Amino acid sequence: MEEPLTTEGKKLRVGQHFRLSVIEPVSVGGQVVIPVGSPAVGEITEVRNKGMWGKSGHLTASLLNVSVNGRQIRLTGTFDDKGVTGTAGVVAAVAFVPVVGFFTTGTSAKIAAGSQVKGFIGEDVPLVFAEATPSEPVTVPVAASSVAIAAQSAPTVAPAAK
Repeated sequence: MEEPLTTEGKKLRVGQHFRLSVIEPVSVGGQVVIPVGSPAVGEITEVRNKGMWGKSGHLTASLLNVSVNGRQIRLTGTFDDKGVTGTAGVVAAVAFVPVVGFFTTGTSAKIAAGSQVKGFIGEDVPLVFAEATPSEPVTVPVAASSVAIAAQSAPTVAPAAK
């Protein structure tokens, strides 16, 4: 994560984009196809702010794409965070002073900058290796390959047979 995400302050909105970056190279046949530092973009898909009666904040996000050499490659993968509910405090407060539960809230959802999330390549990406001729691009199905976003390791994927 290049930037933090939080429901604190109630500024996070569904559809809002945020920045990520690849922290481990993705390789195919020993050649790096998505280098470290490649910028990626994600999108907020669900937001629930903390609220009265101990309700905690919650956010869900999905990965959209990573940019490599001017090309955007579609990604898949979702992640979320949920704050801590204040239900126990509400129950205890209501037992003594009923109106207090109305003012007791849970905590906000927070995903810090630098946090690790895992994504997957969401499309087949044609690759041209040095030993292949320009008229014969090698298409490697990497839809099941994972991409390390922010700080997760990525597996090496062997090229498909011609």
